[in-house]
Amino acid sequence: MNLSDLKPNKGSISRPKKRLGRGQGSGKGGTATRGHKGAKSRSGYSKKLGFEGGQMPLQRRIPKFGFKNINRVEYQPVNLGKIQELFDNKKIKKVVGLNSFIENGFANKTDLIKVLGNGKLTVPLKISAHKFSKSAQKAIEKAGGEVITI
Repeated sequence: MNLSDLKPNKGSISRPKKRLGRGQGSGKGGTATRGHKGAKSRSGYSKKLGFEGGQMPLQRRIPKFGFKNINRVEYQPVNLGKIQELFDNKKIKKVVGLNSFIENGFANKTDLIKVLGNGKLTVPLKISAHKFSKSAQKAIEKAGGEVITI
């Protein structure tokens, strides 16, 4: 047995590729199975995304509406009730910062955080975030805490 004797198992490889455009005698010459005329018969043809043969494409037939403001600033909301819950579970101390929110899964390191006033806060905490709602700010200061805007 030599390396030159090695062959793939019978049926493991598909049929040989059609050799197109190799003269009339091959039976696949002339148009090389591309038909006559038209864009698909030409070399370099590639169908454009969404092209429907000249019919108005779906993405242009459907009515458009809405608006996406590219200057919108997205904040990750964190409620006071969740902050109180974290304090009760001893996951945060008296000072709550960006790192505390990231460690507890409220935001990623690139996110902006807004503290909202939903829930009750009973302990005086020093909370720093990017933004605070008015109700959250009042509740934190009422509990004896401090609001720090980053």
